[in-house]
Amino acid sequence: MSSSDSYSPLATQNSWRHRLITLILLWLAGLYLRLPVLVAPPLAPLIDADLGLSQVQLGALTTLPVLMLSLGAIPGALAIARLGPRLALIVAILMVAITSMARGLAPPVWILFLNTTLLGLGIAVMQPALPSLVLRWCPGFLALGSAVYMNGMLMGEFIGAGLTLPLLMPFLDDDWRTALVFWSLPAIAVAGLIYVSKQLGIRETESEAPGPTPWKPPLNRARTWHLGIILGTSSSGFFGTNAYLSTLLDSKGTLEELPNYLFVFNGAQILGSLGMLVLARFWVGRRLPVILMAWATLLGLFGIVLAEGMFAAGAATVVGLATCIQLILMVALVPQIADSRDASSLAAGVFMVGYFLGFAVPGFGGLVADIVSDARAAFIPIATLAAMGVALAHASPYLNTKPTTRDS
Repeated sequence: MSSSDSYSPLATQNSWRHRLITLILLWLAGLYLRLPVLVAPPLAPLIDADLGLSQVQLGALTTLPVLMLSLGAIPGALAIARLGPRLALIVAILMVAITSMARGLAPPVWILFLNTTLLGLGIAVMQPALPSLVLRWCPGFLALGSAVYMNGMLMGEFIGAGLTLPLLMPFLDDDWRTALVFWSLPAIAVAGLIYVSKQLGIRETESEAPGPTPWKPPLNRARTWHLGIILGTSSSGFFGTNAYLSTLLDSKGTLEELPNYLFVFNGAQILGSLGMLVLARFWVGRRLPVILMAWATLLGLFGIVLAEGMFAAGAATVVGLATCIQLILMVALVPQIADSRDASSLAAGVFMVGYFLGFAVPGFGGLVADIVSDARAAFIPIATLAAMGVALAHASPYLNTKPTTRDS
């Protein structure tokens, strides 16, 4: 093809078709990063009525996969190094689909928690595979590719947590087992579409760097900890606020406002992810947006604890928006600063640090609140980590002041 052909209407049409198909597949894969996890909270009362679970066990239906996102980072990176990001993603999505459905085979209860653990492990493989695949699938639109699959992830949270009870369960006679099958089966089709991605016109660029693909998360490198801790402030702020809003509002005597708070908090995540579809290519890699979101998270947490009424609800909205945007900024930064050979190992390290903090810091906050018998104390460790995120955002050498140069 001559150089002039590359500017023909047909070439442009094919380029846009390629991008559209790529972005659709990334969005569908992103959907299953959270949908199977966040479907558990609305189904928890039905599961409890059937299996008679304790409060700890009910909480573990959601928190156990989050813990596995950290603990599963190393085996996830190893799987990607051995199979490549595309095949590893296919296997992981199938694993998520099968184990998510298999949770419905309980009793006995151990089947429920074994499959919940394996579900988290599958997602732990998906998490670092997607940034590496973005680098191979999206040359010229890396930030957009990252923002799209992150939007799919956040929509998966909203669909699983927000739509299961009001829209799905009335048609399933409140059968939680059938609900798990309903949400899980489409993942098999998503895996099939990714398997035939080459036939759909998606070309996968090869690794830019020679040598074998590293699989060990680079925990001895400063950038892993810089990005991981900033990601941890987002994860901790999101999961911690969701976990302790009810007890905080109860202590204020406004527990009846909980549905409104949860709506604006989680709804802000959707707005943030939609906004980043437009802003990602301008904001990813820049220092100022990361600093602003870090400060917004910290100040919003203080507002949730100290303010009342509409001001506290406004603070919850700020935290929801800021944690969402910060999450996307950190995840999308990985393919910007890594090559296609080590993107998955760096992503695994960042997720390992970030999601361990997202699990451990809110848990420690709950312990502090129990010790001092004050619901507000649960937010002290979360806010302390957020303050650390502010300091790192100001000082991190991995953020520049110019728009990224790896997107056209």
